[in-house]
Amino acid sequence: MLDSLLLRIAKTAILHSFDPKYQIDKAMLIQKYPYLEQEAATFVTLDYDKTLRGCIGSIIAHRSLIDDIISNAVSAAFHDPRFSPLHVSEFSHLDLEVSVLSTPKILEYDNFDDLLTKIRPHIDGLILNEGVYRGTFLPQVWEQLPQPVQFLEHLSYKAGANPSIYKEHPAIYTYTVDAMQEKFDAILPI
Repeated sequence: MLDSLLLRIAKTAILHSFDPKYQIDKAMLIQKYPYLEQEAATFVTLDYDKTLRGCIGSIIAHRSLIDDIISNAVSAAFHDPRFSPLHVSEFSHLDLEVSVLSTPKILEYDNFDDLLTKIRPHIDGLILNEGVYRGTFLPQVWEQLPQPVQFLEHLSYKAGANPSIYKEHPAIYTYTVDAMQEKFDAILPI
């Protein structure tokens, strides 16, 4: 039920941008499902024929679950700077994914080799934070980058640095996600 509801909220938020008849009655949903009012961090991802089409999210919980999903769904569809805004003609090719993140926890490690032994492939999402360099990969990225060395190298690039940043012993945080995904056109709006 939770999975279906969160996907429906994300889809309805996107559809509202195309047609205002698609409305989300937040007060009614919160009354019926009080957990929607709890602060949570989410990512909303859109894939077009299994290729990334938009992904925006929050790493740290700072607003209600329902507000975070709505904001991130609209941003993933229309404001991801890597892509042009979503067009209605793409709907039949889209998969929609909502990920609810756990609270990030600092990962203690001695050096790069130790870090490699402590990260859990296909379980951990990682945040790299060092000065002006900051980036994250959801656990789902392990599907494309299954080797820990490769995962960490690409994370450093995403953060705007390069793999030599690990010599600086950057702060690494781990988190897990509860992810739900479905074909966009198979999800009924709210």
